[in-house]
Amino acid sequence: MFLLAVVWSAFQRQIVEKDFLQHEGELRYLRAWEVPARRGMILDRNGEPLAVSSPVASVWVDPRKLANRPEAVAALAEGLDLKEQGLMRRIQERRGRAFIYLKRRIDPDQARAVERVKTHLGLTELGMDTEYRRFYPGGEIFGHVIGFTNVDDRGIEGVELAFDRWLRAEPGLRRVIQDGRRRIVAEVERIRAPRHGSDLFLSIDRRLQFLAYRELKRAVKTHRAKAASAVLLDVDSGEILAMVNQPAYNPNGGLSGPGSTRRNRAVTDVLEPGSTVKPFVVAAALEASLVSPTTPIDTSPGVLRVGRNRVKDVRDYGLLDTTGIITKSSNVGVVKLAQRMDRAVLWQLYDRIGFGRHTGSGFPGEVSGRLPHFEGWSRFEHATLAFGYGLSVTPLQLARAYAVLAADGVRRPVTLTRRGEVPEEGERVLSTETARKVRAIMETVVTEKGTARLAALEGYRAAGKTGTAKKAVRGGYAAKRYQAVFAGMAPAADPRFVMVVMVDEPGGKHYYGGKVAAPVFARVMQGALRLYNVPPDDPEATMLLAGAGGRL
Repeated sequence: MFLLAVVWSAFQRQIVEKDFLQHEGELRYLRAWEVPARRGMILDRNGEPLAVSSPVASVWVDPRKLANRPEAVAALAEGLDLKEQGLMRRIQERRGRAFIYLKRRIDPDQARAVERVKTHLGLTELGMDTEYRRFYPGGEIFGHVIGFTNVDDRGIEGVELAFDRWLRAEPGLRRVIQDGRRRIVAEVERIRAPRHGSDLFLSIDRRLQFLAYRELKRAVKTHRAKAASAVLLDVDSGEILAMVNQPAYNPNGGLSGPGSTRRNRAVTDVLEPGSTVKPFVVAAALEASLVSPTTPIDTSPGVLRVGRNRVKDVRDYGLLDTTGIITKSSNVGVVKLAQRMDRAVLWQLYDRIGFGRHTGSGFPGEVSGRLPHFEGWSRFEHATLAFGYGLSVTPLQLARAYAVLAADGVRRPVTLTRRGEVPEEGERVLSTETARKVRAIMETVVTEKGTARLAALEGYRAAGKTGTAKKAVRGGYAAKRYQAVFAGMAPAADPRFVMVVMVDEPGGKHYYGGKVAAPVFARVMQGALRLYNVPPDDPEATMLLAGAGGRL
């Protein structure tokens, strides 16, 4: 009977339960291991790295064994910069498991510290896997544009989120034989090869981004401002060459600090553009043949009654022509122009240049702003919309609108990714003649007679418009809180670049756009024109430059 029992048992195991027992055995030594893959790099338009993935270590332990070694837990906590009590609590809570991560994607110094602890204490229950960690060489200069990833290498903000599918890597998978200490004894087969993420070239120019960041930060500090944004566009391609904000954050430093610092204000925050919309009112009037650049308009006595409300100028400018209205930024003059045209005409132009619409940049969280339909305008709203109140835009929307004037009346889509050399096709919004007339009018703003003398460039003619708008608050407008704006382009005759600068709540002596925002435009635009070897178009400055041996 004993012999029969042994034979039956052998038969049961070798024949009946063979497959089941083999499978159970394999589960104890066969494992499917991931093969790490690299997330795609993010590069500027010239191939300079803005986001890279580097191989780093992730530390794991067997909590069943480590729970009985408090001296090892203390040493590991110190090496990994963790709290000892918190680490011990995690290990105790998971001591029924055979594997947990202590910390993932640690820096090289921490990896060396863990290796020393492992060697010194003989921790066979501890190991390190290779994973990839995201690094951002540009730090806070590019933080708002690039964004960041989470611990699983998925995009959370900015370009990292917008192009996550393109950048994302797919880990490979291999089947291995391992011993009881999770050491690999042999590789059985490769189940799936790793697929690295695709690299992404942005339209951003690293040099211009740095220059814009430096000048914007200087302006915020000088004028004790709350925040600021700046956008620089290439006119022909619609490419965003620089996009910076203040305050900024460093994506390499984690998510500490207020969430407002991580907001890309250039696309997520809106402002009432103020006087920067006046050139478009003039453009609508010119396009409808209602006026010419020299048509006289009486702005006396500097106040205009519209229904029960009044529109005021800073002072009585008297008799101005259409050009003078922009040069002096007369509210009364531009309202009289708007009153000469049907409200639908003005709304249609605002709509065609992109107000109230997404720019199509694809940036996460971008807002469309607000452009109320003309059918709901009152007489006073018709007036206020002519000098930039009652609608809201983002700095990027305003830059795209000015690019229409710079591109001889063609609206092109904007992009954060690099395009080819061929100019992007666009939609005609204004006639070429009207756009050039408006640019010539805006040139007078950047003169001694205009409101933006500090936006003047050496060797180049610039055109633009200032704006100083009171901030909207609950119940109306704040008495002493402003947003200073300058929007401009250069060279004026054939613009290569368009730039918008917005400084939020300057707290110093000056708060006008011509004093606060225009100098940022001048310094950044000057650098951009020289970096891109754009020939000077100011004859006097060019002759002076030649006479000085190019040392101007």
